[in-house]
Amino acid sequence: MQATIAKEQRQESILLSLKKLGFLSRSQIQRLHRLGGDRNANRILSDMCDYLNTVRLGENIYYLNAAGRERVGATKVLKKTHQITHHLMRNSLYFAHGCPSSWKSEVKLAVKNEVTVIADALFTLAGRYFICEVDNAQKMNENRAKLAKYRRLIELGVFEKSPKFIWITTTEYRRKQLTKMCECLDARIYTRGDFDV
Repeated sequence: MQATIAKEQRQESILLSLKKLGFLSRSQIQRLHRLGGDRNANRILSDMCDYLNTVRLGENIYYLNAAGRERVGATKVLKKTHQITHHLMRNSLYFAHGCPSSWKSEVKLAVKNEVTVIADALFTLAGRYFICEVDNAQKMNENRAKLAKYRRLIELGVFEKSPKFIWITTTEYRRKQLTKMCECLDARIYTRGDFDV
């Protein structure tokens, strides 16, 4: 009986993580929920197949199916797309910053009739916003335009304290380009290679 309750709680916890983060790799779930070795993690996730969709991308990537969404009250329907890598890169920032409880994905920041931008993710720490951006497949002009919108939000006094920008990109070359674009902003730019997960 006790084992069944613990199993249900673990499953619920994993499903809620998928609701929050979208796509998670097996190793990310393993790390987040302390599932031990690969074999044990695979067994636990296999037992949850009624609630999960899986796609292979180097390792198994999991996301909620209709039954999983219903069980945890998720409304966003995810599909197998090129956006999976984007989600996994964003998750790397989530882990790197200690899995902040204030973490929110796809957050709209706007000043009416002036400027609107959607942050890939953001969290707060000591009253300061940390804005996370993923540079995976978009053109640098898109990144430049997004940064111009953030600069405008700062000029308009949207943030009480100046936000910190955290980027993750694919190559050193792109990191250098982003570093130049972020001049005069408090920014940290990572590449995918900076993280294990």
